[in-house]
Amino acid sequence: MSCIIRRGAAVCLTIAVCGWVAGCDDSYLDQGPGRSQQPISSATLAEMEKLDTTPSSPTLIRTYKKEAELEVWKMKSNGEYALLKTYPMCRWSGQLGPKKREGDMQVPEGFYPITPGQMNPNSHYYLAFNVGYPNAYDRAYGRTGGNVMVHGVCSSAGCFSMTDEQVADIYAIARDSFAGGQREIQLQSYPFHMTAENMAKFRLDPNIDFWKNLKDGSDHFEVTKAEPPVLVCGKRYVFGATASREVSGSEPCPALKRDESVEALVAEKVEKDDAKVAELVASGVKPVRLIYADGGQNPLFAGYKDSSDPDALATGPQEIVLSERAKPAPAVVKVAVADAAKRRAASVASAPVEDTTSQPAPVTVAAIPAPANQSGGMLAGLTGGAKNVQRWLHLGGGEPAPPPTEAAAPDADQSSLADAPLPPRRDDAVHMASLHAAPTPPARPNQAESQADAPDSNAAPAAAAQRAQ
Repeated sequence: MSCIIRRGAAVCLTIAVCGWVAGCDDSYLDQGPGRSQQPISSATLAEMEKLDTTPSSPTLIRTYKKEAELEVWKMKSNGEYALLKTYPMCRWSGQLGPKKREGDMQVPEGFYPITPGQMNPNSHYYLAFNVGYPNAYDRAYGRTGGNVMVHGVCSSAGCFSMTDEQVADIYAIARDSFAGGQREIQLQSYPFHMTAENMAKFRLDPNIDFWKNLKDGSDHFEVTKAEPPVLVCGKRYVFGATASREVSGSEPCPALKRDESVEALVAEKVEKDDAKVAELVASGVKPVRLIYADGGQNPLFAGYKDSSDPDALATGPQEIVLSERAKPAPAVVKVAVADAAKRRAASVASAPVEDTTSQPAPVTVAAIPAPANQSGGMLAGLTGGAKNVQRWLHLGGGEPAPPPTEAAAPDADQSSLADAPLPPRRDDAVHMASLHAAPTPPARPNQAESQADAPDSNAAPAAAAQRAQ
């Protein structure tokens, strides 16, 4: 009998360790039939009717980590995509920036294809579908890992985590699109909404070159409201282009064919956005970087505790102001700053002189310098306690990217979190105990009605073990 008990314990430990490594891998679990056949909610069907679309029409998904949102777009009868619904994301893990390796708990960023074979009707996380990481871009950089899902249960170890009710609706939308003949659903994963405001704020982040590459794909979608063709060559995404031969993610791009009318619209949008960025910089918008304890969630779910790492959500991200003194400003920014300085000088000259003897002295806040090549990371200039922060965050950047070309593209995103370790370890005893404990589903927020069954008694071991590293 003792031998049987020991053998059973060994099997349980093996499953737990597999979950630790695999993150969101739940392929060995089975929740039974039925959930995957739930119909699209009546509220969502009503929205489809308003948009002049149908359940069987093609679907496109966009996600945003900083805002913790998942958008579902549907193709209308005229062939253009329209926003059907925005789902607040219950949980995502890691930091802003791409996923680099197995176990880093990063939610990936990029363009990913979802096929019918990636749908998991028997997910341990209520329902799920695999996003397709690593894609051709990730493989060009030798990235590792997998089993990145959109799933329920509100517990993330590198996945896009929704509530059970939300993922049931999203799963049903995707299922019906596949039934209607769609072969792949494009998922566009972004660090944030690709607005001029965000591009101005994050202009010195080590990931900025990679994010500009993603913005090109976003711009193509925004101006056409059509799914942008995606190629990967020269270790870059190339949007809106076709090649006469097969391309390789790590090899230079061959001759490409583009729709010049679309490219003109994209160029016009880029010009407007760049001008807006320059205007914001001239007005004093500071360059920043956000550091999360471990990901975040939509404000709608404030107080809605997830089962992976609720303590990480106790405070919001830390905003670090960076310094531009070591980085030359683009010409368009210099012009905008000079114009703003002239306007301020004229305003001061014409304004009445005030008595400032009773005014308090301004408080000077030290900014973190950003080295010209960004290889030292944003915390390179700090000493003392902040160096300890740098060590466990390991926020080193990489070599600067050369100007992008189709013939020989730069390693745009290698400068951020290339070797970043996991956030600080949690209490090992507590989390090892949790591997064998049935999780209690969190109370639903007042804004949503609970329609889902409680998850299986093994609902959290994979995510909890992953995060104990």
